[in-house]
Amino acid sequence: MNDIGGQAVIEGVMMRSGNVYAVAVRSPDRDIVFKRENIRELPKPLKLPLVRGIIALFQALSIGIKALMYSAEASGQEEEKPSSFSLFITVLLAFLIGIALFLLLPLYGTKLLGILFQSINNSSLVFNLVDGIIRVLVFLTYILLINMSKDIRGVFQYHGAEHKVVHAFEAGVELTPENADKYSTLHPRCGTSFLIMVMMLSILVFSLIPNDWPFIEKALSRLVLMPLIAGLSYEFIKFSSKRLDHPFVRLMAMPGLRLQKLTTGMPSLEQIEVAIKALKEALKMDPQQSQKGEREINVAG
Repeated sequence: MNDIGGQAVIEGVMMRSGNVYAVAVRSPDRDIVFKRENIRELPKPLKLPLVRGIIALFQALSIGIKALMYSAEASGQEEEKPSSFSLFITVLLAFLIGIALFLLLPLYGTKLLGILFQSINNSSLVFNLVDGIIRVLVFLTYILLINMSKDIRGVFQYHGAEHKVVHAFEAGVELTPENADKYSTLHPRCGTSFLIMVMMLSILVFSLIPNDWPFIEKALSRLVLMPLIAGLSYEFIKFSSKRLDHPFVRLMAMPGLRLQKLTTGMPSLEQIEVAIKALKEALKMDPQQSQKGEREINVAG
């Protein structure tokens, strides 16, 4: 059976089940509108461990952009659909800013600290530990800053709604807003947990880079190693989500779950209703979930 996953969008939620995803959005007239799409089946070599994590990351980015574009239009916050060129430029700029903030800035900051404190440069592990701490601090600052936006807080509430509904589905209860509201807004298979795991593993993997390499070579080598780190992080998130009863796994997953308190909000029953709609529409089209989905659709309306 496929794992259910999703993403918060503007005034709504995207849910994915296998090779199908659905986006449900609360429109300006308070109705729930939705769209469903199939996802191209990947060849078996791309489903191998480590490789699948890298592919999943790019797939999630592609689907996420499409879902955001639909939600912006359906929620009435965007009157005209952006051109492919403007969308490409926006994604490219976001990618470059991400590299600058979360890879180059921490690396350069650690380099400057190494000038002041020579002990940082004496050990590759210490250097990358300091670099990792700076990277986490930059990420936390970014999350806290965007939390000041009312619109982003609304998206974070839909993020919480998504998690509550996935929990309810996995528990096998009737999918109603009242039932789903009883569950946690935190979920081990979350993008926030994935990002924290990437940061944690990067400290270890980047320690393999010789400490005496020039700045530019260190920066480029980190870019080259990021797909490996993403693949490893994906495998851990997938593994840990079903083994949280193990003390070590729980300890490793705890930072991501803690951070989700900043990236999820307590949703209203109306927001949970939108997340349920997205899940049901995805289940209707997924043959591997159809039997369970049909049962829940029948009892929950």
